[in-house]
Amino acid sequence: VPTPYICFEGVLLMELVTDADGNAAPRLNDVALTPERALAFHAALLQQVILMLCAGVIHGDLSEYNILIDEHGPVIIDLPQAIDAAGSSVAAGMLERDVDNLRNFFAVAAPELAGTQFGKEIWKLYEAGLLAPGVALTGHVAAPTTVTDVGAVIHEIELARLEEEDRVRRKMEMQG
Repeated sequence: VPTPYICFEGVLLMELVTDADGNAAPRLNDVALTPERALAFHAALLQQVILMLCAGVIHGDLSEYNILIDEHGPVIIDLPQAIDAAGSSVAAGMLERDVDNLRNFFAVAAPELAGTQFGKEIWKLYEAGLLAPGVALTGHVAAPTTVTDVGAVIHEIELARLEEEDRVRRKMEMQG
């Protein structure tokens, strides 16, 4: 992440990210990728996503347009829409979308990434308290094997409906 210098009236001035020649670093979508480089960048970015999630942050708009390539590799930028992973009901979906965006972009150069489920895998590890920097990922998540008891769900809905009817009846009795 580029070093921030100052924030003035909503504008954040940050370090210029440069390539090996000192020029402004290109966006990921402007860089030609070999399959090997695509796999390396994908793995590096997944580790950056994991570091952010371990700190409780999800980018929220991660794509090839919000990643620069400096002389050392990918640099994630543009974080104003980042969210608190623990405090958002949409955190899992946003993380999966961010990681799926990476997969879809890199799968063009490295087709073996197509169909992987790194986002789901990362979130499952996070929820279980097992996510840590450097964790080994497979890109695969086992499908749930439990069967939902639909009858029990319908029963709970019916109980909630009856409870609400009772609450409304008591309220009407109190009013007159």
